[in-house]
Amino acid sequence: MSAVPSRSVSSLSLSRSEAVLVFVTIIWGATFLVVQNALSVSGPLFFVGLRFGTAALAMALVAAPVLRGLTWLEVRAGAMIGLAIFLGYTLQTYGLQYIPSSKSAFITALYVPIVPLLQWLVLKKPPSIMAWTGITFAFIGLALLAGPDGTAIGFGLGELVTLLCAVAISAEIILIGGFAGKVDARRVTVVQLTVTACLALGFMAPLGEPLPGPSWLLVLSAVGLGLASAGIQLAMNWAQKTVSPTRATVIYAGEPVWAGIVGRVYGERLPAAALIGAALIVAGVIVSEMKLPRRLGRREAARA
Repeated sequence: MSAVPSRSVSSLSLSRSEAVLVFVTIIWGATFLVVQNALSVSGPLFFVGLRFGTAALAMALVAAPVLRGLTWLEVRAGAMIGLAIFLGYTLQTYGLQYIPSSKSAFITALYVPIVPLLQWLVLKKPPSIMAWTGITFAFIGLALLAGPDGTAIGFGLGELVTLLCAVAISAEIILIGGFAGKVDARRVTVVQLTVTACLALGFMAPLGEPLPGPSWLLVLSAVGLGLASAGIQLAMNWAQKTVSPTRATVIYAGEPVWAGIVGRVYGERLPAAALIGAALIVAGVIVSEMKLPRRLGRREAARA
């Protein structure tokens, strides 16, 4: 692995790798509105199935030279990660039927501060002081953002389903971290994308979702996002060889901001209280991934 250059998180200059990650977050931010528009002509499950089926085919072409070496561990890892992806994206897509794309993006971003909570619950690894601070910011922000019309604390179906989506994405991140170094990333990616597509399409009949009618909006949206997902995965793998995890997280925290900008251009308007909540969520995402200065970190460890 290439050495990660030591750079300040607050530095305003961008390397080529960081510029690629910024472009990735812009695409991510725009996808919320694309999905919301596509749901006018398709059910959530069919859309997720078509999107990830396209991504699976694209990744299979890229990973073709190594697919013959697929192991049972990689199948198991891909199946578990694929289940988490299915839950995350399906819940997010369902939520977009009830809440604006900008609100969905900010609530989805809660997966970053939720990760240390799940690690504490599952791995018995307590969050750091900075993680707790970020978690506090993020959930106060959620309460403001999720209030009806942004004026009171409360949760509707769309907000609740999207919050569960963030939990599923957090589980996906923990699973990926748990299997990292034990599997081939290309083969596992093909398996997890395939499992996601199969689960989405397979649950259509039990949940009573009908096949949508022919629609260019559906095809262009789902296939376009599927190809983008495959490309983004490759771009992230390349860029994060030289970008520190903390700086990458700061860049990724811009995803809901870009979604908010795209949504505003399209005509969405979040009330003042909701905007404050959105800002607190972004702050929580950034703070939760920051580290204490070494001296304070040693004091915290001594007290633990």
